[in-house]
Amino acid sequence: MSAQSTVPGVKRGTVPVFATATAIAVANIYFTQPLLEQIARDLRISSSAAGIIATAGQIGYALGIVAIVPLADRVRLRRLTTVLLAVTALALLAGALAPSIALLGLATFVLSTTTVVPQVIMPTIASMSAQGQTGRALGAVGTGLTLGALLSRTVSGALSEVTGTWRVDYFAAALATGCLLFVLPRYMPKRSPAAGATTTGYLKLLASIPPLVVRYPTLRLSALLGSVSFAAFSSFWATLAFHLSEKPLQLGPAAAGLFGLSSVPGALAARYSGRLSDRYSPDTVNAIALASAGTAFVVFLLGGESLAALMIGCNLLGYGTTSAQIANQTRVFTGPAAIRARLNTVYIFSLFAGGAIGSAVGIAVFEAHGWTAMVYIGMAYLAVGALLLTGHAHAKRRTSVVPAAEADVGAARPAPAVSERR
Repeated sequence: MSAQSTVPGVKRGTVPVFATATAIAVANIYFTQPLLEQIARDLRISSSAAGIIATAGQIGYALGIVAIVPLADRVRLRRLTTVLLAVTALALLAGALAPSIALLGLATFVLSTTTVVPQVIMPTIASMSAQGQTGRALGAVGTGLTLGALLSRTVSGALSEVTGTWRVDYFAAALATGCLLFVLPRYMPKRSPAAGATTTGYLKLLASIPPLVVRYPTLRLSALLGSVSFAAFSSFWATLAFHLSEKPLQLGPAAAGLFGLSSVPGALAARYSGRLSDRYSPDTVNAIALASAGTAFVVFLLGGESLAALMIGCNLLGYGTTSAQIANQTRVFTGPAAIRARLNTVYIFSLFAGGAIGSAVGIAVFEAHGWTAMVYIGMAYLAVGALLLTGHAHAKRRTSVVPAAEADVGAARPAPAVSERR
């Protein structure tokens, strides 16, 4: 990002550092997915029991979004990120040494709760951006977020297969997070965007979040669009490993991880969606994103047994999901800087609620009815998104036409005479 793209005083290299930090942090949520089968074998538990790791991660992350991210509107950002990264690194070390599924689940819960640094970074970089450049900044940092989510599966699957143990992945994640601890806080602003605002108590800060949903229609729209898009994305990734392990493909966890690597081109292409949001509108990018993700599920339906088709679909889905998130957050962050962390709390909570529903429903449908049924479910989520965006566009047209018509009527009426004014 050029100097003209940020407000004065922003340190050079902030956007690349933020993008790298989001990639490392978000990887802590997803790297366990290819490891569940290996964890089950090592700890001598069932596959369903190993699923507690995924559940603990989702619950912990949701708690962190609600309980920690709003603090970014009030507390010192450097101190907040330092504490979060330190606790996350320690929890990862505890997970690497955990002798039982209960302790591993607890460590995963803690690290997922505190690894919400990306959701602190997003409103921060929006506040650092110059006017008209928010989408561009979010596009750069959001690309790092997506790459971290995708590549974490690839790296963890490869590491566990080469070393023969899932514990090395926890050690590697702890090391990466620990290194980040000495870099990221230096690039965070000394104060929150709300510095100088009236100080409120923690409970009042949390209580101020629900009214935002009523007050900001753009927040409601972004939250709904994000949740259905991420539900479709999660339903695919939650069932991909199971689909690959079945006939005729019959591939292992490393292959599932490689699909993350194959999705990198789509994620990189999504970076330019931020510029499109700035130049045109987030609505336009949302439409493109839904079309891309919808095409991906058509490819999954027609070529579900072809590795090439699945890889093409992965790129289309990755592009669509990342572009949708960039557009949605660009729309969300048009709100006041003093409440952007709380606006982001609502948006991200909705996003991951949709993802949790998508994963659970996708796995259940896959187990009961197979791959094709899961694909239809993904299409249904995206169809809901298309209806939401169409309704929003229609409402915008009505609000723009009605005032114009009223102005025309007012112009057509002759000015009242002096006697009429009386």
